[in-house]
Formats: sequence, C-alpha cells, structure tokens
Amino acid sequence: MSRERAAIMIEHQARSCASLGSPLYAAVLDRVAHDVREGGPCAGAVAGYEDAPGPDAIALRLLGGVHALALTGRAPELAAHYPSTGGTFDPDRPDACWPAFRQAVAAETAWVREWMTRPPQTNEVGRANLLITGLLAALQAAPLPVRLFELGASAGLNLRADHFRYVSEGFAWGPVDSSVVLDGAWQEAPPRWLPGVAQEHPALTVVERRGCDLTPIDPLSPEGALALRAYLWPDQDARLTRLDGALRLAAQVPAEVDALGAAEFLAGIRLVPGTLTVVWHSIMRQYVPGGEWARVEKELERLATAAAPDAGFAYVSFEPRTAGGRHRFRLAVRLGSGPETILAEAAPHGLPARDVAARITAGEG
Repeated sequence: MSRERAAIMIEHQARSCASLGSPLYAAVLDRVAHDVREGGPCAGAVAGYEDAPGPDAIALRLLGGVHALALTGRAPELAAHYPSTGGTFDPDRPDACWPAFRQAVAAETAWVREWMTRPPQTNEVGRANLLITGLLAALQAAPLPVRLFELGASAGLNLRADHFRYVSEGFAWGPVDSSVVLDGAWQEAPPRWLPGVAQEHPALTVVERRGCDLTPIDPLSPEGALALRAYLWPDQDARLTRLDGALRLAAQVPAEVDALGAAEFLAGIRLVPGTLTVVWHSIMRQYVPGGEWARVEKELERLATAAAPDAGFAYVSFEPRTAGGRHRFRLAVRLGSGPETILAEAAPHGLPARDVAARITAGEG
C-alpha cells in the first residue's frame, strides 16, 4: 500500500466519523492522513497493513491503539483531551489534541503497531436495537423459547440483547432496571406491529446463547474490557455509557463465543423441536471473504429448509445494502424458507432506527 492510498482510506474514515457524530476523530484523522503523506509517525505506525480488510480498518485500528494508550495512562497529555478519560473536548477546536496524539504515536510506535494486528471490534451495543426488533418479528410467527446464535459476535455483548431496555416516544420494552438503556430507539413512530408484539412478549425465554468470532474477546477480563473501550470513540459519551452497562450485564448473563469461522460454527447447529433457532449478525459481512460467505449461505439455507412449525428458524441481519442508489444499513428478517423482509434502517451504530417497510412496499426502496 502506498502512503497515498493509505491516506485516502484514512480520509474516507474521517468523513464517516464526521457523519456519525465524532468531530474529534474526524479532525484527528484529517491530520493523520496528512502525517501519513509526509512520512510522519503515523506513516510508520500503519506501514505494512495493506491487507487489513475493509476501507475503515487501518484508521480504526490506529485510533483504537492510541485510545488504549490514553485509557491505560500511557498517554496522559492525550487523555487530557479525551472525554472518555476525563479530559476536555473543545468543539470549537476539534483538532486541539492532535499534537498530543502525534506524540503518543511517536513515543509508543511499538504498542500501536501491535494493536494494528487486531481487527476492529466495537461490539456496538446500539445495534441490538435492530436485532431485537427482528427477533420480536420472528416471534410473531413462532412464539417459542429462543436459541440465539450470533455470527461475528466479538465479546458477545449483543447475545444479552433481551436484557437491554429500549425506549422511544410511545414505546418501551425490556427490563426497567437494565444497566443498558437504548434511548431514542426510533426516529419516528416504531413499526405499527411492534408495540403489540412487545406487549405480548414482555420478556423472552432464551434457552441458549452462543456466538462465534475468529478472535473473540472476553468481556470479563481487563484486557477484553480495554479492547472494547478502546474501539469506541472518546467523544461519544452515550456509547461509552452503554458499553459500561453491557459489561456489567455480561457478568450476570452467561453466553459463549467460540473461536470459529461463521461457516464452521453454523455447520454444528441443528434445529431443536420446541424452540425457535435464531441466527443473527450486524455489520460483520464486509469482513468475511467471499468463499467463506458462500459456505455461510449454504448452512443458512440448510437450516431454513429444515424449519418446521415445532422447530422454527429465523435469520436476522443488520448490514449495509445498496438501495435506491444509496448506501443504507438495513434490518432484514427471513423466517424459515420464506422470503426476506426488510423491516427498518438505521445509522451504523443502530440508533435511531426508522420503519421502512411501508416505503419499500410502495416501491421507494
């Protein structure tokens, strides 16, 4: 990878950070791109990672490694600018931390380069807002105890999604005392069917929670918690608060995450009479090679074909799609071997969601 191509990819992520509400990272990444072009410390930190999958991987790995320095006290001057570490962020000077950021990279290049070997794993809790909506939709057709399986589960935080609280105007679902509250769940009114289904299922019976990830994170370990916090953006307090709550829940609600690829994981799953088997994933498809995903689709089709009234199967995904000439992040649900239905869309972090079923039915895609 040339420095120029790396800089272009970093600028792409800068624009994404700006659109997703992180002015701090948007400004810093613009400076990082310039530093890479000039052969500065950031160029040395990212050199050699041309095979990192996804256009955002280089920038997010670098940001995560540097954030970890601030979180662990190894970069105190930078920590003074990061709200996540008790620092002060000036929205009128979003790049004020740049000198401290650059110095941290220069002083801790070995640390940052080791961090660059890790895939970005935010395990974004906000995406549960879409996933749980898909699961409630599936329960309309198959009101059975749930076996829940997640592909690309990272630390498995969203395997506890039924223990989160979801709130928006005119809608609330989940334990009122949950340590994770997804406020502003819906941009407008939720889908017309959702309040009724939520009332019918005020709590779920989940009899199994398992996921897979090539490099799973243990959320109960100090190292795992650090990795999850490092990949969040330091000027987004709500996401940090949700993560802290999800880490507390992880200590209370057991879930397993196997160190397996998605296809191998699915190959070991069989439907069980008397239960609804649910496979879900969110914003992970882009990291899976094409050949591996073809095998995943075969396994999903095997499970869909095996579905029966007393042994249900649902496939729920929240992934980017091209629709109407635009890049959208959409919730799709498939019940058994039936057709796929698009139910909602949202920003990549999952909040707020928007009901799009009626618009899609009307042909507005």
